[in-house]
Amino acid sequence: MFIGLTVGCSLAPTYSRPEAPVPAAWPDGPVYTQRQTVVGTTDVSKIKWKEFFVDEKLLRIIDLALANNRDLRVAALNVERTRALYRIQRSELFPMVDAAGAWSKERVPGIVSGTGQPATVELYNVNLGISSWELDLLGRIRSLKDAALERYLATEQARVSAQISLVSEVASTYLTLAADRENLKLAQSTFETQRETYEMIRRRAEVGTSSDLDLRQAQTRVDAARVDIARYTSQVSLDENALTLLVGSPVPADLLPDALSYVTSPRDFTPGLPSEALQHRPDILQAESLLKAANANIGAARAAFFPRITLTTSIGTTSDQLSGLFKSGSETWSFVPQIVLPIFDAGSRWANLDVAKADREIALSQYEKAIQTAFREVADALARRGTLGDQMDAQRSLVDASAESYRLSDARYARGIDSYLNVLDAQRSLYSAQQGLIAVRLARLTNLVTLYKVLGGGA
Repeated sequence: MFIGLTVGCSLAPTYSRPEAPVPAAWPDGPVYTQRQTVVGTTDVSKIKWKEFFVDEKLLRIIDLALANNRDLRVAALNVERTRALYRIQRSELFPMVDAAGAWSKERVPGIVSGTGQPATVELYNVNLGISSWELDLLGRIRSLKDAALERYLATEQARVSAQISLVSEVASTYLTLAADRENLKLAQSTFETQRETYEMIRRRAEVGTSSDLDLRQAQTRVDAARVDIARYTSQVSLDENALTLLVGSPVPADLLPDALSYVTSPRDFTPGLPSEALQHRPDILQAESLLKAANANIGAARAAFFPRITLTTSIGTTSDQLSGLFKSGSETWSFVPQIVLPIFDAGSRWANLDVAKADREIALSQYEKAIQTAFREVADALARRGTLGDQMDAQRSLVDASAESYRLSDARYARGIDSYLNVLDAQRSLYSAQQGLIAVRLARLTNLVTLYKVLGGGA
C-alpha cells in the first residue's frame, strides 16, 4: 500500500544521448595506412587484458599490480562509498517504521491536578509508527535517487578507467625497462669491443705502427661507452622503482625483463568505427552518467515548487501501570498528515533550478569534451601506428648497412689503407642505428598498449 502511494509523475527532462561531436570515421590518409597483420576483433572492449597481453612475465606483474596498487584500492573504495550513498537516498522512498517504549513519572501540583491535591502521575506506553514519510507524488525523491544511482555508476566507470590505466602503465613501464636493459647490454658490449680496439691500438702505437691521434680517438669511444653504461644503469634503476610503485610491492627479480627483444608482442586489432569504439571508453561512460545525474537533479529542483505531503502515524498502548499496557481499553493511535505549500522563499527555489540547469549544461560540455579528447587520442595513436612499420623496416636496413660499413672500414684500417677516423665514424653510426632500432621497437609495442587503452580495452 505504501509503495503504491509513492508512485507518481517525474518532472525530470526526458534524457536522450547527445550526438557525438566528432566525425563518423577516423582520419584518413597515407599516415594512417595499416601495415600490420591484424588479428582479432573490432570490439576492443571485449578483449580482456589477459587476452591482449601474452608475455608471461608481464601477465604475472599485472596480476600483482591489480592486487596491490593503492590508487586502484582507493578507486574501489570510492565505488563502495558511492553505492552506500545511493542506498541511503533510495531508502527515502520507503516509510521508516520505528518501535518506541517510554516510562514517565511526574508530580502534578494541586492547582492543576483537578482534585486540589498534588498527585504523582506514572505512565507507560509502547508505540509502533511511521515518522515524517514524504509521499513522492511528483518524483522529487525518485529524481534524487536516480541522480545518486548515476553518480554510483559514474564512480564504477572511474574504477574501470583506473584499472585500464594501471594495466597500460604497468605494461609501458615494463617495456621501457626492457628497452633500457637492452640499451645497457648494448653499451656494455660496445665498451668491451672498444676497449679491445683501444688496447690493440695502444700496442701498435708503442711500436710506431699507429699514431697517437688514433690512440686518443679510440679512447674517446671507450669513454663514450662508459658514459652510456652509467646512464643506462641509472635509468634501469629508475624504471625498476617506477614499476615497484605501480605494482605496490617489490617485483620478484625473475619477473623483470632481460631485454626488449625477448618480450612477446601484444595482440594486434582493428580500431572499428568511432561510434562503436568510443562508446565503450569508461571515461565517456562516466561523463554520460554524470550528465544523467545532472538531468535528474532538474526534476528534483522542479518538484520543490509544488506542495510536499508527509505522513506521521502510530499505534500503541498506554497505561498508568506496567501490567495494564496491553489490556483492553489501553489502545492509542494517531494519524497526522501534513502538507507544506511554498509561498515565499526570496527566489531560493528558482535559484536552485537555475543551478541544476547550469550543472546539466556543464555536464553536457564535459561529456562532449570527453568524446573529442578520446577521438584525438585514438587518432594520434593510429597516426603513430601507421608509420611505425616503415620506420621499423628502414631502421633494420640502416643497422645492416651500418654494420657492413663498419666491417669494411675496420678491414681497410687493419690493412693500412684507411684512417682510424673512418672506423670511428662507422662504429658511431652502427651504435646509433642499433639504439634507434631498440627505440623503434619500443615505440611499436607501446603504441599497441596506448591504442588498447584509448579504445577502452576490456578490464
